Amino acid sequence: MQNNEGIKIYLQDISQAISEIWLFLPERRHFFEFQKDLKTRKAVERNIEIIGEAMNRILKVVPDFPIDASRKIVDTRNRISHGYDSVSEDVLWLIICNYLPNLEKQVNELLKR
Repeated sequence: MQNNEGIKIYLQDISQAISEIWLFLPERRHFFEFQKDLKTRKAVERNIEIIGEAMNRILKVVPDFPIDASRKIVDTRNRISHGYDSVSEDVLWLIICNYLPNLEKQVNELLKR
């Protein structure tokens, strides 16, 4: 990883946002409960925006930064923040269950360097 303090700060922002998402979710992670909980959905959306913005700033410095689906992360942030498209509960849940654990692992590995 390029020795850049700014990138480290952005990675820490991503890590913090992921931690907050895990904190906001109830212990028993069940889609239908998530779907009914507007506050949690909005909190998750906000943290995904933060993750996407931090990733966007990283990619401006290092376009081929070694995080899977980094461009998709930024695209999702844009969809949420600019209202191009509504991001459904299904998509948020898919991100939480299928993509967030891997992103968390990659970010933590990069922060250890």
